[in-house]
Amino acid sequence: MGDCIFCKIVEGGIPAKTLYEDEHAIVFDDINPQARVHMLVIPKRHVVSLDDTKETDAILLGQLMVVCVKMARKRGIADSGYRVVANTGRGAGQSVFHLHFHVLGGRQFEWPPG
Repeated sequence: MGDCIFCKIVEGGIPAKTLYEDEHAIVFDDINPQARVHMLVIPKRHVVSLDDTKETDAILLGQLMVVCVKMARKRGIADSGYRVVANTGRGAGQSVFHLHFHVLGGRQFEWPPG
C-alpha cells in the first residue's frame, strides 16, 4: 500500500531496528513505548486490521501470535507477564491502518485498560 508506513518498513523504505523477521512477519520496537518493552509484530502482507481478516487468514494470525510469544520470551518478559494488544479501528485507538500487535511488558498493567 503506497502510503502505509508499516508497508514501507517491510519494503525497507523506512528504516527500523528489526528485532525478528521471517517470511510472514517482522518485529520492531514501538517508537512511542508505553512500557519498558513495547514491540510491534506486523504481517508483511498489508492487512488493514483484525476486522479485515477472513477465515483464510487463520494460519497467518496464528503465526503472528506464535511470534508474539517467541519475542516475549526473547526479550525476557514472559515470566513476569506481558500484554498483547490489537487496536481495531479509530475508536479503539488504531492509528496505523496495517494490522499490528503490540507486545508490552516490563511494568505492572491495570485492568480494565484505559
